Amino acid sequence: MSTLRVEGVTVRFGEVTAVDDVSLVVEPGVTGLIGPNGAGKTTLFDVISGLRRPTSGRVLLDAADVTGLGPHQRSRLGVARTFQRLEVFGSLTVWENVVVALESRRRPAKLAGELLDRVGIGEFARNQADTVPTGAARLLELARALATDPSLLLLDEPSSGLDRAETEEFGELLRQLSAEGRSVVLVEHDMDLVMGYCDHVHVLNLGRLLVSGTPDVVRADAGVREAYLG
Repeated sequence: MSTLRVEGVTVRFGEVTAVDDVSLVVEPGVTGLIGPNGAGKTTLFDVISGLRRPTSGRVLLDAADVTGLGPHQRSRLGVARTFQRLEVFGSLTVWENVVVALESRRRPAKLAGELLDRVGIGEFARNQADTVPTGAARLLELARALATDPSLLLLDEPSSGLDRAETEEFGELLRQLSAEGRSVVLVEHDMDLVMGYCDHVHVLNLGRLLVSGTPDVVRADAGVREAYLG
């Protein structure tokens, strides 16, 4: 199990402030990170996963300051991530994509089939990764992330490309992962998924944390409705 703490994180690009003094806590369970386009969600994910150093502030994982660690170092500490823009190895098969991740942790390749079945894309195992539908590629990214056995899982728009039935199945998978003691954070625009399956939700707007709370609290907040939910 992992507890993530983001403390006073600010990210500036020249004169533009993309993330503005954000502090939040993520504990085991499913956490949503929502907000309008340009709110700073993916930039904050970049900071948490180690792809970007913050201008100020720090990131702690189970009370250890990991702000200065790179992505590969954080991965060894149990952090895994998927991306808004698909990042699969297109020339490899779906199965081989997962095996690469398993081998990085010296885990047996035989687990690849189990992971693909778990996320619901076992039928695509022998397909070249760049030929499968977008929804299946999203789930491949998830299977590859799970291959590292993460305690903190960061998912950037994971339901993109999934139909309604597939999204509901994905929501149930999120609940299973949280029941295993993992901390799951998703950047997501599907409000039915967020409000139906998240234990806690953080809302960003213009780089700032607007509100945090349970889905009911967030849904009822006037500022959230004005800025995002409508």
